[in-house]
Amino acid sequence: MLLRHTPPGLSERNALTINPAKTCQPIGAMYAALGIHNCLPHSHGSQGCCAYHRSSLTRHYNDPIMASTSSFSEGSSVFGGQANLLEAFNNIFTLYNPDIVAVNTTCLSEVIGDDMVQIIKKAYEEKKIPEGKIVIHANTPSFTGSHVTGYANMAAAMVKYFAKKTGRKNGRITLIPSFLEPSDMTEIKSIAAEMDVPYIMYPDTSDVVNGPLDGKFRMYPKGGCKKEWIEASGDSDYAIAIGLYGAQAAAKLLDTQCKVPFKIVDIPLGITATDAFVDTLRKAAGVSVPESLRVERGQLVDVLCDMCQYTYGKKVSLMGDPDILISMAQFCKDAGMEVLHVLTGTPSGKFRFEDRIREICGEKVTVRSGLQCDMFMFQQLVMADKPDLIVGNTYCKYMCRDMDIPLLRMGFPIYDRIGQSYVPMTGYRGSLQLLLKILNILMDRLDRDAPEENFELIM
Repeated sequence: MLLRHTPPGLSERNALTINPAKTCQPIGAMYAALGIHNCLPHSHGSQGCCAYHRSSLTRHYNDPIMASTSSFSEGSSVFGGQANLLEAFNNIFTLYNPDIVAVNTTCLSEVIGDDMVQIIKKAYEEKKIPEGKIVIHANTPSFTGSHVTGYANMAAAMVKYFAKKTGRKNGRITLIPSFLEPSDMTEIKSIAAEMDVPYIMYPDTSDVVNGPLDGKFRMYPKGGCKKEWIEASGDSDYAIAIGLYGAQAAAKLLDTQCKVPFKIVDIPLGITATDAFVDTLRKAAGVSVPESLRVERGQLVDVLCDMCQYTYGKKVSLMGDPDILISMAQFCKDAGMEVLHVLTGTPSGKFRFEDRIREICGEKVTVRSGLQCDMFMFQQLVMADKPDLIVGNTYCKYMCRDMDIPLLRMGFPIYDRIGQSYVPMTGYRGSLQLLLKILNILMDRLDRDAPEENFELIM
């Protein structure tokens, strides 16, 4: 009903965005900051900005998200937010006592031009930041990039402020994941542990936004990567950036700052991308692939082969974050599906997102990226060439309802279903879960649409 006014055809636009297919940088930065142990994210801007960022993450994870704000007033908006931030530091360390405060900027503070480096330096000089406590920052204006960009900027800030090179290698592999669910971060760590690879991973939101309910409130849950490990990543033997858009900036800075060589791999979603990740990890650490992972891979291959008649030739449209879309496009091709449309609101920049998708899916696929690539455009593409399945976040449910197309919820945000923070989609096990979801959706549709004479007990 909400989108039935969308006209057919493709309306090309240079400036106007209608219902964006992304959200803003500070949300990604706030999420990344939660991946540091005993860290409080801080939004340098108005109270409303911080409330929106917190509520978005809280709704997605069904878990309270802790963050503070500089609470800009009209005066701060004109004269700058330095006084607010200095007072905020004083209050934060007095009341909440974090080990680290991770400051992200907002539209307001960026337009004003607040010099974060100078303000933080002044805070140290005036003893607003107690001895032993640390403040880091990332510039995350909402009017450029997306939540993935903000996540990448905060991950790079972790390297900038913490990573140290002592000259003594520690034999560890640093893993830098893109914007992923905490369940996926757990699965990536599980693969590394299964291969007996000594690793450091950050950001790491596992056991932070998906922790257990035990009746006790913890301002800072037990999860997150400790500062000492981020520091030690400067002496790691190798770094693996898991996702081009969300992880490359941190990996490149680690190489520049501490001379740690790195490789960028796709998010290990599906058999091809997981194989590439496992092989990279194997070569970097000089280990062999254990039988347990071979079994998991074999189970995924078994289901792919046994059920290929249900996925082969099915048409799918994808919308979401670029790192997930690249791996998901490959996953669909491995399952014999035809990818019709791939759309992301995150600007591709110099990373050639469109070329990469066409390399995977062929020249027929329609690929769009950037700030004007929104839900309005996505619906127009879907109206012109209707798929059998749409993969995207909760905002896709309106067009799926109106056009009677099944929806597989994936990415950020998911407000109307639960489980994404507990059940992984990465690795062989997570990919099997994802494949089963797709199969069940397609088989449910077959049952629903089958005439009486074709309604089978055994499919």
